[in-house]
Amino acid sequence: MRIVNSLPALAEALQAYRHPSVVPTMGNLHEGHLDLVRKAKPLGDVQLTTIFVNRLQFGPNEDFDTYPRTFDADCAQLEAAGCDLLFAPTEATLYPEAQGFKVTPPAELADVLEGQFRPGFFAGVCTVVLKLLACTQARTAVFGKKDYQQLMVIRQMVRQFNLPVDIVGVDTRRAPDGLAMSSRNGYLSEAERAQAPQLHAALQSLAQAVRAGHIDFEAMQAKALSTLAAQGWQTDYVALRRQADLGAPQAGQPLVVLAAARLGRTRLIDNLEI
Repeated sequence: MRIVNSLPALAEALQAYRHPSVVPTMGNLHEGHLDLVRKAKPLGDVQLTTIFVNRLQFGPNEDFDTYPRTFDADCAQLEAAGCDLLFAPTEATLYPEAQGFKVTPPAELADVLEGQFRPGFFAGVCTVVLKLLACTQARTAVFGKKDYQQLMVIRQMVRQFNLPVDIVGVDTRRAPDGLAMSSRNGYLSEAERAQAPQLHAALQSLAQAVRAGHIDFEAMQAKALSTLAAQGWQTDYVALRRQADLGAPQAGQPLVVLAAARLGRTRLIDNLEI
Protein backbone atom coordinates (compact mmCIF):
# COMPACT_ATOMS: atom_id res chain seq x y z
CA MET A 1 0.00 0.00 0.00
CA ARG A 2 1.33 3.41 -0.98
CA ILE A 3 0.70 6.42 1.26
CA VAL A 4 0.58 9.95 -0.16
CA ASN A 5 -0.09 13.24 1.60
CA SER A 6 0.12 15.89 -1.12
CA LEU A 7 -2.01 16.60 -4.19
CA PRO A 8 0.93 16.34 -6.63
CA ALA A 9 1.91 12.96 -5.15
CA LEU A 10 -1.69 11.79 -5.39
CA ALA A 11 -1.94 12.86 -9.03
CA GLU A 12 1.32 11.07 -9.82
CA ALA A 13 0.17 7.89 -8.08
CA LEU A 14 -3.07 7.87 -10.07
CA GLN A 15 -1.53 8.45 -13.50
CA ALA A 16 -1.65 4.78 -14.46
CA TYR A 17 -5.32 4.29 -13.52
CA ARG A 18 -8.63 5.22 -15.11
CA HIS A 19 -11.23 4.04 -12.58
CA PRO A 20 -10.29 4.64 -8.94
CA SER A 21 -12.71 3.26 -6.36
CA VAL A 22 -12.64 5.47 -3.29
CA VAL A 23 -13.61 5.06 0.37
CA PRO A 24 -13.57 8.40 2.22
CA THR A 25 -13.03 8.06 6.00
CA MET A 26 -12.03 10.11 9.02
CA GLY A 27 -9.74 7.36 10.28
CA ASN A 28 -10.01 5.50 13.60
CA LEU A 29 -11.00 2.56 11.45
CA HIS A 30 -13.04 -0.49 12.44
CA GLU A 31 -14.42 -3.53 10.63
CA GLY A 32 -17.24 -1.46 9.16
CA HIS A 33 -14.72 0.70 7.32
CA LEU A 34 -12.77 -2.35 6.20
CA ASP A 35 -15.97 -3.83 4.76
CA LEU A 36 -16.22 -0.72 2.58
CA VAL A 37 -12.63 -1.15 1.40
CA ARG A 38 -13.23 -4.80 0.53
CA LYS A 39 -16.43 -3.88 -1.30
CA ALA A 40 -14.65 -1.13 -3.23
CA LYS A 41 -11.66 -3.28 -4.22
CA PRO A 42 -13.24 -5.02 -7.25
CA LEU A 43 -15.14 -1.91 -8.36
CA GLY A 44 -12.13 -0.07 -9.81
CA ASP A 45 -8.64 -0.55 -11.15
CA VAL A 46 -7.12 0.91 -7.95
CA GLN A 47 -8.60 1.01 -4.44
CA LEU A 48 -8.00 4.35 -2.77
CA THR A 49 -8.94 5.20 0.82
CA THR A 50 -8.80 8.68 2.28
CA ILE A 51 -8.25 9.64 5.92
CA PHE A 52 -9.10 13.20 6.82
CA VAL A 53 -10.81 14.56 9.94
CA ASN A 54 -12.93 17.29 8.40
CA ARG A 55 -13.25 20.32 10.66
CA LEU A 56 -16.11 21.75 8.57
CA GLN A 57 -18.58 19.07 9.67
CA PHE A 58 -17.99 19.50 13.40
CA GLY A 59 -20.10 21.94 15.38
CA PRO A 60 -18.57 24.34 17.94
CA ASN A 61 -19.37 22.01 20.86
CA GLU A 62 -18.48 18.75 19.11
CA ASP A 63 -15.42 16.54 19.39
CA PHE A 64 -13.08 17.68 16.58
CA ASP A 65 -10.05 18.13 18.86
CA THR A 66 -10.61 14.87 20.74
CA TYR A 67 -11.77 12.76 17.78
CA PRO A 68 -9.58 9.62 17.89
CA ARG A 69 -6.66 9.68 15.46
CA THR A 70 -5.07 6.24 15.09
CA PHE A 71 -3.08 6.58 11.89
CA ASP A 72 -0.53 3.77 12.33
CA ALA A 73 -3.19 1.23 13.28
CA ASP A 74 -5.38 2.45 10.42
CA CYS A 75 -2.57 1.90 7.92
CA ALA A 76 -1.98 -1.65 9.12
CA GLN A 77 -5.68 -2.49 8.84
CA LEU A 78 -6.02 -0.93 5.39
CA GLU A 79 -3.04 -2.81 4.02
CA ALA A 80 -4.43 -6.10 5.35
CA ALA A 81 -7.81 -5.31 3.76
CA GLY A 82 -6.26 -4.82 0.33
CA CYS A 83 -6.11 -1.03 0.04
CA ASP A 84 -3.75 0.02 -2.76
CA LEU A 85 -3.37 3.72 -2.08
CA LEU A 86 -3.98 5.87 1.00
CA PHE A 87 -4.46 9.62 0.67
CA ALA A 88 -3.99 11.29 4.06
CA PRO A 89 -3.86 15.07 3.52
CA THR A 90 -3.32 17.71 6.16
CA GLU A 91 -5.77 20.57 6.60
CA ALA A 92 -3.32 22.85 4.79
CA THR A 93 -3.33 20.49 1.82
CA LEU A 94 -7.09 20.17 1.49
CA TYR A 95 -7.94 23.70 2.67
CA PRO A 96 -4.96 25.85 1.61
CA GLU A 97 -7.09 28.96 2.09
CA ALA A 98 -10.27 29.77 3.99
CA GLN A 99 -13.07 27.77 2.39
CA GLY A 100 -15.37 30.53 1.20
CA PHE A 101 -17.19 28.30 -1.30
CA LYS A 102 -19.33 25.62 0.31
CA VAL A 103 -21.90 23.16 -0.97
CA THR A 104 -25.29 23.86 0.61
CA PRO A 105 -27.69 20.92 0.29
CA PRO A 106 -31.45 21.54 0.11
CA ALA A 107 -33.10 22.23 3.45
CA GLU A 108 -35.83 19.62 3.03
CA LEU A 109 -33.17 16.91 3.02
CA ALA A 110 -30.34 18.38 5.08
CA ASP A 111 -32.06 20.43 7.79
CA VAL A 112 -34.08 17.54 9.23
CA LEU A 113 -33.04 14.67 11.51
CA GLU A 114 -29.24 14.96 11.80
CA GLY A 115 -29.31 18.40 10.19
CA GLN A 116 -31.74 19.69 12.80
CA PHE A 117 -29.48 18.68 15.66
CA ARG A 118 -26.17 19.39 13.90
CA PRO A 119 -26.64 22.65 11.95
CA GLY A 120 -24.21 22.96 9.05
CA PHE A 121 -23.14 19.33 9.29
CA PHE A 122 -24.21 18.34 5.78
CA ALA A 123 -22.73 21.46 4.20
CA GLY A 124 -19.41 20.41 5.73
CA VAL A 125 -19.84 16.82 4.53
CA CYS A 126 -20.79 17.84 0.98
CA THR A 127 -17.94 20.32 0.69
CA VAL A 128 -15.24 17.88 1.72
CA VAL A 129 -16.71 14.97 -0.26
CA LEU A 130 -16.86 17.11 -3.40
CA LYS A 131 -13.20 18.04 -2.86
CA LEU A 132 -12.16 14.44 -2.25
CA LEU A 133 -14.01 13.13 -5.29
CA ALA A 134 -12.29 15.74 -7.43
CA CYS A 135 -8.82 15.18 -5.95
CA THR A 136 -8.99 11.39 -6.18
CA GLN A 137 -10.55 11.28 -9.67
CA ALA A 138 -13.06 8.82 -8.21
CA ARG A 139 -15.28 6.86 -10.55
CA THR A 140 -16.83 4.81 -7.76
CA ALA A 141 -17.19 5.94 -4.14
CA VAL A 142 -18.34 3.61 -1.37
CA PHE A 143 -20.14 4.75 1.78
CA GLY A 144 -21.76 2.92 4.69
CA LYS A 145 -25.52 2.91 5.21
CA LYS A 146 -25.08 3.58 8.92
CA ASP A 147 -24.89 7.26 7.96
CA TYR A 148 -28.13 6.86 6.01
CA GLN A 149 -29.05 10.51 5.59
CA GLN A 150 -25.47 11.37 4.67
CA LEU A 151 -25.50 8.72 1.94
CA MET A 152 -28.74 10.17 0.54
CA VAL A 153 -27.37 13.72 0.59
CA ILE A 154 -24.19 12.64 -1.22
CA ARG A 155 -26.16 10.69 -3.84
CA GLN A 156 -28.27 13.75 -4.63
CA MET A 157 -25.23 16.05 -4.73
CA VAL A 158 -23.45 13.79 -7.19
CA ARG A 159 -26.56 13.52 -9.36
CA GLN A 160 -27.31 17.26 -9.41
CA PHE A 161 -23.71 18.20 -10.21
CA ASN A 162 -23.57 15.51 -12.92
CA LEU A 163 -20.41 14.07 -11.40
CA PRO A 164 -19.11 10.95 -13.19
CA VAL A 165 -19.11 8.94 -9.97
CA ASP A 166 -21.12 5.87 -8.97
CA ILE A 167 -22.15 6.04 -5.30
CA VAL A 168 -22.39 2.62 -3.65
CA GLY A 169 -24.00 2.06 -0.25
CA VAL A 170 -22.94 -0.86 1.94
CA ASP A 171 -25.03 -2.38 4.73
CA THR A 172 -24.11 -1.51 8.30
CA ARG A 173 -21.61 -3.82 9.97
CA ARG A 174 -22.75 -4.78 13.46
CA ALA A 175 -21.28 -6.40 16.55
CA PRO A 176 -22.82 -9.78 17.49
CA ASP A 177 -25.16 -8.02 19.95
CA GLY A 178 -26.49 -5.71 17.22
CA LEU A 179 -24.60 -2.50 17.98
CA ALA A 180 -23.71 -0.66 14.78
CA MET A 181 -19.94 -0.32 14.45
CA SER A 182 -18.83 3.27 14.88
CA SER A 183 -15.64 5.12 15.68
CA ARG A 184 -17.48 6.74 18.59
CA ASN A 185 -18.22 3.39 20.25
CA GLY A 186 -14.78 3.73 21.77
CA TYR A 187 -16.09 6.55 23.94
CA LEU A 188 -18.48 4.18 25.75
CA SER A 189 -17.65 2.95 29.24
CA GLU A 190 -17.87 -0.78 29.89
CA ALA A 191 -21.33 -0.40 31.42
CA GLU A 192 -22.51 1.84 28.57
CA ARG A 193 -21.18 -0.59 25.97
CA ALA A 194 -23.28 -3.35 27.56
CA GLN A 195 -26.34 -1.09 27.35
CA ALA A 196 -25.69 0.29 23.85
CA PRO A 197 -27.50 -2.49 21.88
CA GLN A 198 -30.77 -1.15 23.31
CA LEU A 199 -30.82 1.41 20.51
CA HIS A 200 -30.80 -1.26 17.81
CA ALA A 201 -33.37 -3.28 19.77
CA ALA A 202 -35.74 -0.30 19.86
CA LEU A 203 -35.47 0.10 16.10
CA GLN A 204 -36.05 -3.60 15.57
CA SER A 205 -39.19 -3.48 17.69
CA LEU A 206 -40.53 -0.53 15.71
CA ALA A 207 -39.70 -2.21 12.41
CA GLN A 208 -41.48 -5.39 13.49
CA ALA A 209 -44.60 -3.36 14.28
CA VAL A 210 -44.52 -1.82 10.79
CA ARG A 211 -44.08 -5.23 9.17
CA ALA A 212 -47.02 -6.52 11.23
CA GLY A 213 -49.22 -3.93 9.55
CA HIS A 214 -49.45 -1.20 12.18
CA ILE A 215 -49.84 2.24 10.57
CA ASP A 216 -50.03 4.58 13.57
CA PHE A 217 -46.51 5.80 12.93
CA GLU A 218 -46.64 8.60 15.50
CA ALA A 219 -47.61 6.18 18.27
CA MET A 220 -44.85 3.74 17.31
CA GLN A 221 -42.23 6.49 17.33
CA ALA A 222 -43.48 7.74 20.69
CA LYS A 223 -43.27 4.23 22.15
CA ALA A 224 -39.67 3.83 20.98
CA LEU A 225 -38.78 7.21 22.47
CA SER A 226 -40.35 6.37 25.82
CA THR A 227 -38.67 2.95 25.90
CA LEU A 228 -35.24 4.49 25.36
CA ALA A 229 -35.90 7.26 27.87
CA ALA A 230 -36.89 4.69 30.50
CA GLN A 231 -33.55 2.95 29.87
CA GLY A 232 -31.61 6.16 30.47
CA TRP A 233 -31.06 7.41 26.93
CA GLN A 234 -31.29 11.07 25.91
CA THR A 235 -32.89 10.78 22.49
CA ASP A 236 -32.65 13.39 19.74
CA TYR A 237 -35.01 11.55 17.43
CA VAL A 238 -36.57 8.23 16.46
CA ALA A 239 -38.20 8.78 13.09
CA LEU A 240 -39.91 6.73 10.42
CA ARG A 241 -39.32 8.10 6.93
CA ARG A 242 -39.69 7.06 3.32
CA GLN A 243 -36.52 5.48 1.95
CA ALA A 244 -36.91 7.40 -1.31
CA ASP A 245 -36.56 10.92 0.08
CA LEU A 246 -36.82 10.85 3.90
CA GLY A 247 -40.30 12.31 3.60
CA ALA A 248 -43.24 11.47 5.86
CA PRO A 249 -43.92 7.73 5.99
CA GLN A 250 -46.76 6.22 4.01
CA ALA A 251 -48.15 2.72 4.44
CA GLY A 252 -47.08 0.32 1.72
CA GLN A 253 -43.92 2.20 0.77
CA PRO A 254 -40.33 1.18 1.64
CA LEU A 255 -39.50 2.89 4.91
CA VAL A 256 -36.49 3.46 7.10
CA VAL A 257 -36.41 4.14 10.82
CA LEU A 258 -33.58 6.41 11.95
CA ALA A 259 -32.45 7.30 15.44
CA ALA A 260 -29.89 9.37 17.28
CA ALA A 261 -29.48 9.20 21.04
CA ARG A 262 -26.94 9.83 23.77
CA LEU A 263 -25.79 7.27 26.26
CA GLY A 264 -23.82 9.14 28.85
CA ARG A 265 -21.67 11.54 26.82
CA THR A 266 -21.62 9.43 23.66
CA ARG A 267 -24.00 10.17 20.79
CA LEU A 268 -24.88 7.13 18.67
CA ILE A 269 -26.87 6.91 15.44
CA ASP A 270 -28.48 3.90 13.80
CA ASN A 271 -31.13 3.00 11.25
CA LEU A 272 -33.02 0.06 9.79
CA GLU A 273 -34.57 -0.23 6.36
CA ILE A 274 -38.05 -1.72 6.38
